[in-house]
Amino acid sequence: MSASPPSRSLPRIVAASLIGTTIEWYDFFLYGSAAALVFNKLFFPNSDPLTGTLLAFGTYAIGFGARPLGGLVFGHFGDRLGRKKLLVLSLLLMGGSTFLIGLLPTYATVGVAAPLLLTLLRLVQGFALGGEWGGAVLIVSEHGDPARRGFWASWPQAGAPGGNLLATAVLAALAALQSDVDFVAWGWRVPFLLSGVLVLIGLWIRLAVSESPLFLAAQRAAEERPRQARAPIVRVLREHRREVLVAMGARMAENVSYYVITAFILVYLTGPLGLPKSTGLNAVLIASVAHFAAIPFWGAVSDRFGRRPVYLAGAVGVGVWSFAFFPLLDTGSFAVITFATTVGLVLHGMMYGPQAAFFSELFGTGVRYSGASIGYQMASLAAGAVAPLIATALLGAFGSATVVAGYVAVNAVLTVVAVLAARETRGSDLATDLAGGGERERTPSVPA
Repeated sequence: MSASPPSRSLPRIVAASLIGTTIEWYDFFLYGSAAALVFNKLFFPNSDPLTGTLLAFGTYAIGFGARPLGGLVFGHFGDRLGRKKLLVLSLLLMGGSTFLIGLLPTYATVGVAAPLLLTLLRLVQGFALGGEWGGAVLIVSEHGDPARRGFWASWPQAGAPGGNLLATAVLAALAALQSDVDFVAWGWRVPFLLSGVLVLIGLWIRLAVSESPLFLAAQRAAEERPRQARAPIVRVLREHRREVLVAMGARMAENVSYYVITAFILVYLTGPLGLPKSTGLNAVLIASVAHFAAIPFWGAVSDRFGRRPVYLAGAVGVGVWSFAFFPLLDTGSFAVITFATTVGLVLHGMMYGPQAAFFSELFGTGVRYSGASIGYQMASLAAGAVAPLIATALLGAFGSATVVAGYVAVNAVLTVVAVLAARETRGSDLATDLAGGGERERTPSVPA
């Protein structure tokens, strides 16, 4: 069967996924930037600056802890009820929790209740984002054709730099227009409250897209094969353990390098180097533009040369570049810092661009939401959740960023091993296992 819709519908579906993921990543990254800049002062004021930053990043990491749970829950219901319904729910949860963070009282007002409420809302953020990724990339992957799946599926991935770009731009504008005192007093709340408006826009767009045709076909096939009706998560863990481990390993370098480049950079520049926060914010802002363009480019390259070669090049690239990254930051030159950040994110895009198609192609339709989400989100817990914490702790313990570069390089090695252990998936026919009960087709359907 053909899973491809009329050509006019695919760009609309891609746009809906991109805008939705941009809004959700805006919410998630906004928290990371605020944790690096103000949350240590507002919610953990009784600690010294470095300890306060570690505590703020601790609440940041807790959001990652909820992501695997979100992946499990959303994956289960996404494989049972459909991609579209769960995408709408994830957007509502993420936007609502972010808006409420903007209304939170600080430690000075309500004491210990302030960080507790902050942590609770961060958990909701993580839970929502845990379900977002799988649905957004799958609804595009399952609408598109095998020959260009890497390109089309990479656009929801571009929502990550898009959201980071939006969050950083808002924070940079506030930093330029406000004094540090005003920003800490009330200015930081503005971008969180802005999320309420963005969510309404995202909902209007997402409600207009159609459900995945492959999911609808899988539903019909499952009704005819009731013996395959056991929970998708059970089937993933019984039948697809290898694929889940491949996805987890493939994410290690991608996830760690990203948060070192975009979140830890703010700690490093404003702490040891004593540079103004605008330097790091503006560098990430400019680099995110290049990152946004690089992701679909590398996705398209993976359609031509395969997922594995492009992904491997990115993993090796970030591992090597990490040792040049911090010496370039040490120059204190805004131009050099921006260059270092841009190169790092372009190399990261070599992994992130092909990733959506790569992970989608590892699993059958009946378990694809669950399988891709579990592999993706479990790695987020082991990698991105702790990356700023580990990087900050290593810097404090050794007083040198070279150790942080080594931390990135070790994770790059783990990713190289995982990708080498994977099969090439480029061109796989996602319709070969509509009920998710049979063996996935191992031979790509698109010639080299």
